[in-house]
Amino acid sequence: MAKRDYYEILGVDKSADTPAIKKAYRSLAMKYHPDRNPSDAQAAEAMKEINEAYAVLSDGYKRRLYDTYGHAGLEGYTQEDIFRGVDFSSLFHEFGLRDLFGFGGGIFNDFFSGRAASRREPRRGADLRYDLSVTLEEVAFGMEKTVKLPRAETCTSCRGTGAADGGLSDCDACHGTGQIVREQRSGYSVFRQITGCSACRGSGKIVKEACKDCEGRGVIETIEEIQITIPAGAYSGYSIRLDGKGEKDGGMVGDLYIVLQVEEHPIFERHDDDIYVQQDISMTVAALGGEIQVPSLNGDLALDIPDGTQTGAVFRISEKGIAHLNGVGRGDEYVIVKVVTPVDLSVKERELLRQFEKLRKQKEERSDQP
Repeated sequence: MAKRDYYEILGVDKSADTPAIKKAYRSLAMKYHPDRNPSDAQAAEAMKEINEAYAVLSDGYKRRLYDTYGHAGLEGYTQEDIFRGVDFSSLFHEFGLRDLFGFGGGIFNDFFSGRAASRREPRRGADLRYDLSVTLEEVAFGMEKTVKLPRAETCTSCRGTGAADGGLSDCDACHGTGQIVREQRSGYSVFRQITGCSACRGSGKIVKEACKDCEGRGVIETIEEIQITIPAGAYSGYSIRLDGKGEKDGGMVGDLYIVLQVEEHPIFERHDDDIYVQQDISMTVAALGGEIQVPSLNGDLALDIPDGTQTGAVFRISEKGIAHLNGVGRGDEYVIVKVVTPVDLSVKERELLRQFEKLRKQKEERSDQP
C-alpha cells in the first residue's frame, strides 16, 4: 500500500512552519494516543503514522529531502534513521502532557525509556539499480542474459569496521554513545535535543588505524555474474527485481533492480507491440506489381506488391511484431513502401521511357474523345 502524504497526515500545508507542525501533531496525538484508545487497533496504527510524519517534517534535512523527492527521498532510511534526533519526551514536557498520557506503557514509553532500540529492525542494505542496454530483437523474443555487476562486499579482515585489529576506539565527541545531547533550561522547563554524532556518524567508534585490505572503507569491490531473464515484450524502463542482490548491511540485504533500456533500431520503429519499417520498391514493381523481400525481426519475408502501388502505401504482415508481454500472440509488422525513381539512365532506358510517356498520352487523348 502506498504511503500517505506526510502533510496530509498532519493536516497542514506544505508551507507550515515548525510551531504549526508541533501544534498539529499535539492535537492528533491527544486524539489517537493508544492509552486513550486501548481497544482501538486502528488508533495505534494511526499514531505510528502520525509519529513518522512528525519525525520527518520536524527535521529540516529530512523535510527538504521529502519536499524535493517525496517518499523516494527517504528510501534506505530505517525506522531508527527516521526517528533519530526527535525528542518526544521534551516535546510533551513542553506541552505539559506527560501526566495526561501517563507514559505507563505503549509506544511513547518505548521512546522515552530507550527500549525502542532493542525492538528496532536490523538495518537493511540499500537497493541497487543497474541500467541494461538491450536490442529490439532481444525484447521481441525474450532471452537469458548474463550481466557482470560490481558489488561491495563486507571486508572479512575487519568485518566491516574499516579498522585494523586494535585500531578502533570510542569517539571522543560522543564518548562512544553515537549521540550528542544538548539541554537548554528555561525557567522550570528543560529542552533536550538529541542528534546523531557527526564525528562518528552515529556509530560511537572512530577508526584510528585503517584496515590494510579495504583501506578503511569496510568493504571490498568484487565482480559478480548474474543470470537474468529478459521477458518477451519488455520495453524501455521495464524493471526486473532480483531479491537479495542489493547492498549488504549487517544481516539484511537490499534488492537489485535491472532497468532495461531498449536501443534504437537502425531499421524498425516500435509502436507498442507493432513494428514499422520503410521499404523502397522500384518504379516497375510499383506499376506492374510483384513479390519483394522485406526485413523482419527474424529474417526476410516475402511480400506481394499489387500493381499500381503508390508511395506511402502500408502493408500489414500479421504476427511478425513484438510478443505481447505476459500474454499470448504478437504484434504486427507494417511495411511502408516508397517508390524510388531511377537515376543514371542509359540512352536506351531513356528512349523506352519516352515511348512509354507517348503511349500514356495517346491513351489519355482517346479517353477524352466523346
